[in-house]
Amino acid sequence: MKSLLLLALSVALLAGCSSVSTRKVMPLDGFRRIYVEQRLNDNHQLAELLAAELRRLGCEASSGPLTMMPEGTDAVLTYDDRWTWDFRNYLIEFNLELHTTHSKKKLADARYYQPSVKTRTPAEVIHELLPPLFAK
Repeated sequence: MKSLLLLALSVALLAGCSSVSTRKVMPLDGFRRIYVEQRLNDNHQLAELLAAELRRLGCEASSGPLTMMPEGTDAVLTYDDRWTWDFRNYLIEFNLELHTTHSKKKLADARYYQPSVKTRTPAEVIHELLPPLFAK
């Protein structure tokens, strides 16, 4: 009985639950040229992963500092990531916001949160967050 309880507790702690939410303020069909603003402290190449996923979804996408944004960009994607260490470094929270280029009007946002040791890679998280925003 004691070992069964210990096994159940171990499974509950390792499984954890993740939360993924996406929200469009307006349809994103007209926004095909997207620039991912790279954060100065991005040590995990998240901006490049985001731009690659946007290209996979059919957008023209690039990333870098905001000062290097190409002319004709329709929208800017910003992100905040939170990492934690528990015997290894892992992504615990990831937030995205898509804004218009000049007026900074919010077009969409997305959030991933998983406070357990058993997590997904950043590429898997990005692959889960972006497609629902750009689905027809």
